[in-house]
Amino acid sequence: MNERTGRSIMVVTILATMVSLFFAAGEASSADITPVKIGYVDLRVALNNSDAGKKAKAELESLIKIKQAAIEEKSRQAQKLKEELDKQASGLSAEAKKAKEDEIARLVRDYQRMVQDSEAEVKKKEDEVTGSILKGLRQVVEKIGQEEGYSLIFENVESIILYAEKGYDITEEVVKRYNESLPKQDK
Repeated sequence: MNERTGRSIMVVTILATMVSLFFAAGEASSADITPVKIGYVDLRVALNNSDAGKKAKAELESLIKIKQAAIEEKSRQAQKLKEELDKQASGLSAEAKKAKEDEIARLVRDYQRMVQDSEAEVKKKEDEVTGSILKGLRQVVEKIGQEEGYSLIFENVESIILYAEKGYDITEEVVKRYNESLPKQDK
C-alpha cells in the first residue's frame, strides 16, 4: 500500500467515524445527548516547536556539520590526488600512473561509502530522537483528551484537515504541556 492510499483510507475512516457519531447522537433522545468535543494537533509543528524538538534539531544540525566536514576533507584528498596525477601523467610510468589511478578510485569509493554511512547515521539518529519526542507528544495528547473530555483528537498530517476553526487546534497546548512534563535538563 502506498502513502497516498494510506492517507485516503485514513480520511475515509475519519469521515466514517464522524458520520457514525452524528447518527448515534441523532438517535439518542435530547436528554441523552453527550456533546461531541473534537480537536486536532499538528504533531510536526509540535515536534518542531517543543523544547526537546528544538534541542534535537540543533544536535542533528551539529552532527550533520561534523559529517559534512569529514566528507569534504575526503573529497579534497581525492581532488588533490587527481590534480597531481594530471600534472605528472606524462612523466609517470604506466605502473605509477595505474597505482595513482587505483588510489584515486579507492578514495572515491571511500568518499561514497562515507556519504552513505553518514546519511544512514543521521537518519538513524533523527528517527531515534523524533520517535521518542513523538511518543511523548502522543501521551500528552491522550492525557489532554481524557482530562478535557475530547471525543476525538485528529492528527493534521500533511494538512489533511483543509479547514477547521482555530479553536479546534490544540497544538500549542500540547507543546506547552509537553515542555512542562520534561525534566529541566531534557529541555
